[in-house]
Amino acid sequence: MGPPLAEPAVEGRLVRVTGLVQGVGFRPTVWRIATAMGLSGHVRNDAAGVEIALWCSDAEFETFADRLKAQCPPLARIDGIETATLEGPRPAGGFAIAASAGGRVKTGIVPDAACCLECLAEVLDPKDRRYFYPFANCTHCGPRLSIVKAIPYDRRSTAMARFSTCEECRAEYENPADRRYHAQPIACPACGPRVWLEGPDHVVVGGGPQAVIREAAALIGEGRIVAIKGIGGFHLACDATDEAAVAQLRARKKRDGKPFALMARDLEQLAEFAELSGEERVALAARAAPIVLVKRRDSCGVAAGLDGPVVMTSGNRSGEPQCTDNDEARQELAGIADFWLMHDREIVNRLDDSVVRFDGHGISVLRRARGFAPEPLALPAGFDGPVRALAAGGDLKAAFCLAGDGNALLSQHLGDLDELKNQNAWRQALGLYRSLFDTKPDLIVADRNPGYRSTQLAMELARETAARFVQVQHHHAHLASCLAQHGRAIDAPPVLGIILDGLGYGDDGTIWGGEFLLGGYRGFRRLAYFEPVAVPGGDKASLEPWRNAYAHLRAAFGPDFLAKLPADRPFVPALAEKPLRVLDRMIERGVNAPLASSAGRLFDACAAVLGICLERQSYEGQAGMEMEALASPFMDAAEAWPATSRKGPVISWKGLWEALLCDQALGAETGLIAARFHRTLIEIISRKAIGLTNENGVGTVALSGGAFQNRLLLKGVLAELTVAGLEGLAHVSIPANDGGLALGQATIGLALSH
Repeated sequence: MGPPLAEPAVEGRLVRVTGLVQGVGFRPTVWRIATAMGLSGHVRNDAAGVEIALWCSDAEFETFADRLKAQCPPLARIDGIETATLEGPRPAGGFAIAASAGGRVKTGIVPDAACCLECLAEVLDPKDRRYFYPFANCTHCGPRLSIVKAIPYDRRSTAMARFSTCEECRAEYENPADRRYHAQPIACPACGPRVWLEGPDHVVVGGGPQAVIREAAALIGEGRIVAIKGIGGFHLACDATDEAAVAQLRARKKRDGKPFALMARDLEQLAEFAELSGEERVALAARAAPIVLVKRRDSCGVAAGLDGPVVMTSGNRSGEPQCTDNDEARQELAGIADFWLMHDREIVNRLDDSVVRFDGHGISVLRRARGFAPEPLALPAGFDGPVRALAAGGDLKAAFCLAGDGNALLSQHLGDLDELKNQNAWRQALGLYRSLFDTKPDLIVADRNPGYRSTQLAMELARETAARFVQVQHHHAHLASCLAQHGRAIDAPPVLGIILDGLGYGDDGTIWGGEFLLGGYRGFRRLAYFEPVAVPGGDKASLEPWRNAYAHLRAAFGPDFLAKLPADRPFVPALAEKPLRVLDRMIERGVNAPLASSAGRLFDACAAVLGICLERQSYEGQAGMEMEALASPFMDAAEAWPATSRKGPVISWKGLWEALLCDQALGAETGLIAARFHRTLIEIISRKAIGLTNENGVGTVALSGGAFQNRLLLKGVLAELTVAGLEGLAHVSIPANDGGLALGQATIGLALSH
């Protein structure tokens, strides 16, 4: 016999796991794997992620790491695993979950997640102790950002700290075989948050969760409007099939035309009144539980009452932030809601619903909020330096961004900053993020527009923190935002960016919005742009499309164009009644009529000429969206007009207007004209892009800006670029609108700091 085989050498390893690894059942998973393998050591949370002390052989560690990756919990994301030698003797007593430690914050917080199927089954089971309990959760689902106050993510650092667990919940929490093992928001009706219903004069309707929720549902079925406190804020709910209730909600909330979000019981019910693709079904069932924009069926056939869909819109007055506090909701929603379905768990972070849409190339995020924020975004190669940046974003669809150490944290959607309450919400959210993630910025980045409130807020913060202050051109930030989410390295070759939006402060003193830029993170060159046209009335023109129609037609055909058009065109008599002489003087003198190469105002002008929202639009982009909807059924048959733009950097619209007015004179259907407008715009933009890429030796084109949330435009331009052999980059995980602006600002600021 030969000598006995030597046992594999066992050594101590300190394993650092980074990513989204707190509050997701990661430590229990580590414990189960290590215990099953008979390893010694411990696992604990700290400010940098998860620390694992492990004594094992090389082969055992390789097996352990493979199993950890394969069995990673549903909400977790492993970004990195680093190991170091751990000195000292092997501990006795097997493997344990140790108390959390502090330190400099480097870990992320998982976004709130919709109720998982296991928890939902319990909530709907009459025999379960959590029957009808709205706060059921486990390590696979439930609140995270909405309740967290500090890192590490432990119960004492959340809004659940005031709720002591009962014996049954404590047993689940301490049982490694239970999916609620170390689930920090664990609760049940005996020990957790309670729910109640308040009527007029704050009279409380008593009873347990089942009685209270059934009563709220009955009230909605009777046509009442109920304010419901959710995870990230209040919602206003009514029966979507009750025309009187919906009209009353619109009137009380002063929301005339903007569509309401609907909530259905399940996908089967939703399919009764909406056409659903496979991708849309997946998005609706995803853990983020976003609002998904889908196509409505021509004939819905939905039964009345709560067997059908429910309107579920944000609980606020239009333009203001969503209510989160009970007393605030009682005051702010008085006169809107008839009843309040309340609970007593604090909402630490306000979170609106996220909004997504299937755009042909995939699901695109239009509003990034609950379910997506604050998941860290890995920045491309070259952005891993020591500089920490804070980017302020824009004024519309506000969101800020913290970036450094190779990651970016884009905040949730915070509304429009023209409202003082939204400015305060912006400050509050930024303070919380800086506290949570222990961030002191070296660099503060803002838009170049000195009138932006976000720019002013950023300047104030720069003075307070003594951080370096940098301003970035609006459309350059849009370009960088698109590049960053596609992993474009900091020193990658330049691309052509087509940036189409409403208005952005340009480098030449005019307003930009229809731009062809050659560049990357560190700079750009403006190669071409839409012909600048006056915007008479300034901000008023964004609300009153007739102003843009007049300005565009005047620019194309001269100041006396109206007299040459037949009066049977609907827009002609409507324009004739307006104070056109005043507008003429404004345009001629350049008083409150800035020149703008805006794609958004071009869409408004066309819509107005077609009779869509001619007088006024009740929300941003309404005219363009309604024109897109009219055009959609005609796109397959529609051909582009032979409306060529003159050579050179400026794209002129005179040919387009001539063709549009000719079609209108021939009696073409409004939807067909709208489709031909889209086809022509697609052809002109694509032709210009292909020419510029050939001239400059570029093979990639990035599409950004709010106008590219028009599905017809985006799909058409991407298709033309593909045919030409070009790579087209479109927004996916970060909004193309100003909600993604801060990410672009942050990456530009960091790139310029290298």
